[in-house]
Amino acid sequence: MIDPLKAERSCFVANVRTRSERLKQAVRHLRKVDPVMRQVIGHVGPCTLKCERDRFWMLVRSIISQQISTAAARTVRDRVVALVESDSGSKRVTPACLLGLGVEPLRSAGCSQRKAEYMLDLADKVESGEILLSTIGRFSDEEIIRSLIRVRGIGRWTAEMFLMFSLGRLNVFPVDDLGVRNGILKLYCLEESTSHAEFRAIAEPWNPYASIGSWYCWRGLETDIPSTSMS
Repeated sequence: MIDPLKAERSCFVANVRTRSERLKQAVRHLRKVDPVMRQVIGHVGPCTLKCERDRFWMLVRSIISQQISTAAARTVRDRVVALVESDSGSKRVTPACLLGLGVEPLRSAGCSQRKAEYMLDLADKVESGEILLSTIGRFSDEEIIRSLIRVRGIGRWTAEMFLMFSLGRLNVFPVDDLGVRNGILKLYCLEESTSHAEFRAIAEPWNPYASIGSWYCWRGLETDIPSTSMS
C-alpha cells in the first residue's frame, strides 16, 4: 500500500528538483538574450527565488505589507501570528482563525481598520469557497488575477506577487512594481520619464522567464554594480 505522506513528500522533492533546473535554465536564457542581465547575474549570482507554500498566508502577508516598510510589515506579521497562536494554539494563520478574531484584535496587532477589513474579506471568500486556493494553480495567470482582484484590497500587483512567490509562475512581469521599475532605470541607465511600454520592451526578451528577470532587477537595485560594467 502506498503511504500518502511519503508520496506527497516525494512529489514535493521532485517539484523542487524540477524548479531548480528551471531556474538554472531561466538564468542561462537571460544571460544569452540580454547583455545587461548577463552583467547583473555575474554580480548577483544564482537566482534564489523561493515560493511560499501557504497560499492564504502569502496573500495575507501581501495585504499587511501594503504601503509600509519591510520592517514594519514584519512586526505586524509577527503580531498577527502571535495573536492567532494565543487564540487557536497554532501558529498557522487560516481563514477560520481570522474570521474568529474579527477586526479589533487585528487592529491591536497593528493592522489599520481598512487592512483588517481586507484580510477578513479574503478570509471570507476563501472560507466560503468563492476563491479556491487549493486548485487556483490550474488556471492561467490572467484568470487567477481576475479571481483574486475580487477581494477588497487585492489589486493586480498583489495578484502578480502571488503568481510569482506562491505559485512559482516564471513569466510574470510586474510593470507596476516600483522596485522593478527602479531596478530597470538603474541597470539600463534610463530616464525617470521611461514609459510602461518602454519597460515592457526591455523585458520582452526575458520571455518566458520575466519573473526571473524581475527578480534580478530587485537584486540589482540592492547591489553595488559599477556603472562601467553595464556599458
